[in-house]
Amino acid sequence: MTALPDPSASGPPLPPGGYVHREPGPLRRALPWLIGAAVIVGLIVLGYFLARSLQGAQRSFTIFFVEGGWKRFLLFLLAAAGVLALTSLLGQKIGEARTRRKISYAAVLGDQLTHLFLMLVVLIAVYPLFYVLIAAFDPRNSLFAFPNFSDPNIFYKTGLLPRLSVLSFENFRQLFDGVTVPLWQLLLAIVGGAALAVLGLLALAGRFGRDSEGMTRTRAWVTRILIVAVAALVLFVTPAQFQGTTNESKFLLSVRNTLFVSGVTGALAILLSTTAGYAMARLRFPGRFQTLLFFIFIQMFPVFLALVAVYSLMVTLGLSNTFTGLILAYSGGAIAFNTWIYKGYVESLPESLEEAAMVDGATRWQTFVRVVLPLSGGILVFIFLNQFIGTYAEYILSSVLLTGVDKWTVGIMLQSFTQGQFNTKWGVFSAAATLGALPIVALFYGFQGYFVGGAVSGGVKE
Repeated sequence: MTALPDPSASGPPLPPGGYVHREPGPLRRALPWLIGAAVIVGLIVLGYFLARSLQGAQRSFTIFFVEGGWKRFLLFLLAAAGVLALTSLLGQKIGEARTRRKISYAAVLGDQLTHLFLMLVVLIAVYPLFYVLIAAFDPRNSLFAFPNFSDPNIFYKTGLLPRLSVLSFENFRQLFDGVTVPLWQLLLAIVGGAALAVLGLLALAGRFGRDSEGMTRTRAWVTRILIVAVAALVLFVTPAQFQGTTNESKFLLSVRNTLFVSGVTGALAILLSTTAGYAMARLRFPGRFQTLLFFIFIQMFPVFLALVAVYSLMVTLGLSNTFTGLILAYSGGAIAFNTWIYKGYVESLPESLEEAAMVDGATRWQTFVRVVLPLSGGILVFIFLNQFIGTYAEYILSSVLLTGVDKWTVGIMLQSFTQGQFNTKWGVFSAAATLGALPIVALFYGFQGYFVGGAVSGGVKE
């Protein structure tokens, strides 16, 4: 705490700035320790009551119960605390020997605890993805198999890990059953994959400061090749190439449908949001402020509140069960947020650039196309990817407007694998989810530099 001194008071000279530093009181110094003690006591009490409730409960056949397991767990915690204290001590001594200065043991212990906590957070975040990936190769299609408590492997015994000995490609085979791929489509897929790999390598080289004008031109050409290859695949893949009799055999068709809808929606989002955002940023017209407020207002309501109105409108226009109706519904919801994003970015650009172009005889539209858009590469990629990902993962609206397996998107197809009351295909679901996530992962991998740069482009006005 600091206090403003009295200039007229006599005493020792004041430090620079005229303020005297006062040490915190004993209560303030003890407050963090009191809070930590309260948390520890609360956890102990919670564990005690949880143990008491489990003692009187009937044991299920799916619960792995160990007699006296709490003692082993307590010993494990004590051993882990001892190892942590020992490594902190070693770290302190090694650090002091290297730097030849005093290092606080509490600081080293705090760093160790921080690193341990971060590792646990990463493990908790990665474990579900790892489990889904392993379950994709499990042909038993069940996450509720009877446990084998006699198995010596603790991971199999507790169900933390699927049994690796039964893994196969059966689930993926069902997804490719009856699919015919012409040679030219296979070559296009190889070209697109190679272009994506080149983009990733160029982005990695740019991170190490090796970006140059030649690499920029190469990146632009490779991006065009990738876009052309993916667009050709999406446009020319037809339902006739999928002759399987099950829903699983139609999954790749649903990926194609989703890529088509998401790609067109992303392109329309760029067209609508850039023109609207530029008008909101540079033009002054009656109702401009009210329109911006309206855009914020409609963001307050979730999409499912408009399902009845959207479905009724599509039926009236004859666009139900069509990709056109679904794209229009998605594009209408994309205007508000993306317009605000692009408006903020345009306002961060110097207006003098546009004024100079108009002095040279350019119209407002030519200024927008030839000056503003070439400077908006990062934010345009961000808008496209943001809309693409949101549309790719959407389920509610597509399930209402689309009927028939040939028109389903990825979300509807995945949901169909879990509808069986006694035949839920969790293995096929995991395999399909893994394949369905690859386009999103590839987009982030290839355009991560644009995405990160565009995400912050409109956040700060210079």
